[in-house]
Amino acid sequence: MPVVQQGAINTTALIVPDLYVQVVPPQNLVLNGVPTNIVGIVGTASWGAVGQPVIVSTMADYNGNFGPVVARPFDMGTHVATAVQQGAQDFRCVRVTDGTDTAAQSSPPGTTVAFTAIHTGALGNQIVVTLQAGSKASTWQLLVGLPGARPELYDNIAGTGAAFWLNLAAAVNTGQGPQRGPSRLITVNAGGATVAPSSFSISLGSTVPGTDGITGMEISQLIGQDGATRTGLYALRGQGCGIALIADAADPAHWTTQAAFGLQEGVYMILTGPPGDTIQNAISVVHAAGLDSYAAKLMFGDWLWWSDQANSTIRLVSPQGFVAGRLANLSPEQSSLNKPLYGILGSQNFGVPGSGQNTSYSVADLSALLSAGIDVVCNPQPAGSFWGVRGGRNSSSNVTINGDNYTRLTNFIAATLAAGMGLYVGQVINATLLRQIRATLLSFLQNMLNQGLLGSVTGALPFSVICDASNNPASRTGLGYVQADIQVQYQAINEIFLINLEGGQTVSVTTQTLPSGQPA
Repeated sequence: MPVVQQGAINTTALIVPDLYVQVVPPQNLVLNGVPTNIVGIVGTASWGAVGQPVIVSTMADYNGNFGPVVARPFDMGTHVATAVQQGAQDFRCVRVTDGTDTAAQSSPPGTTVAFTAIHTGALGNQIVVTLQAGSKASTWQLLVGLPGARPELYDNIAGTGAAFWLNLAAAVNTGQGPQRGPSRLITVNAGGATVAPSSFSISLGSTVPGTDGITGMEISQLIGQDGATRTGLYALRGQGCGIALIADAADPAHWTTQAAFGLQEGVYMILTGPPGDTIQNAISVVHAAGLDSYAAKLMFGDWLWWSDQANSTIRLVSPQGFVAGRLANLSPEQSSLNKPLYGILGSQNFGVPGSGQNTSYSVADLSALLSAGIDVVCNPQPAGSFWGVRGGRNSSSNVTINGDNYTRLTNFIAATLAAGMGLYVGQVINATLLRQIRATLLSFLQNMLNQGLLGSVTGALPFSVICDASNNPASRTGLGYVQADIQVQYQAINEIFLINLEGGQTVSVTTQTLPSGQPA
């Protein structure tokens, strides 16, 4: 009684009498949407892997992987912190250096043993390594500590002279079994040491100080290279980011490069103008840069005052993290327009609390910015006196595709289809295949409709799928082509709300009543 998978045997050429059971897979593939809340952030840090995307969900995660928030330009932690305040909780962080970064290193007095921080950066200078008597007689234990990180203990290290230092290096570099794995803070090189061990406690950095590698940082290094080894922004390829930003990358020369990456990867890039910019200059710079893409959202260079709790100071920071975090905390059919942003104390234009300055944008100012494809964070908003994004626009000049919702919903649908429909490649082309493809697509779109991501004013079905003989003639299928044509109508965003009020003593009021007699 053979049990086989469907398609594994030729059922028209069986000879041996028997019972054949074919396992038939589900006929219709079910598509589950890809995440839209992943934020990619590229910037500098004082610790952590360089050029590798690292998953971060909270500030505690960030601190453990990259160290604390640092009050300086291009700091990745600043943007993670401002995004977390908006509700974002899924990041892919890429640390970038200028190539001069060093790992902290020290040697115990009188030895050639080298203790080296596992990552480059100034945070490594705070690592303390202590050698003391072990739990068992005639053994030693090594304690490795870093403020804010869990201490690492390597106990019962035996041996004398060279054997001891080799055993110590092996314990730290490869671990002491499942309960005590390799160090996440340091590496050890025995260095041919033969001296007898003795107690010590040293801070790393006395031989080679750890440095962050940021003094010569340029935006081109944050952009990085797209090759066999991807660096900077290009390290985010294939990471599933729906939104991304390069920390404080305010140079217009690199805006179109970021927009091109956004188009290639289906990522909504959040850009910023330089701090203290003027409206007239911003508009002229956008035109000169040639930025006109739905894949990028350009924020006006009116930077924001923010309370940096990690450094106990009020800082002027780019609006990128606030906007990226807010978008990540919205469903893709939504717009950032008129949604509250949290943690903002003021802006360069509006002023900071206590300054006596309180300047809001005029209708003419906002019209000029939005017409040029530039959005802005300001206060007040249409719904009241709070900080928020005033336009909900991307940088495209095409009014039919210049909303946040167009970019994010288009990227969401395209990424979901790319991730889930590949199963049909390699299948035999027949009526059953075309029917299965159409059913899968309709099911996915119907789920979007049921969850409110799609809809229409009239209640009509806002999508259609054609995948049959009408768009798959034999002349095409004979060459191995299958085509599905999908039309999806997005829900528009209420940007211009008009209320017509007719009032006066001579106004004649006409009421409409429903069949039930209730006022309409």
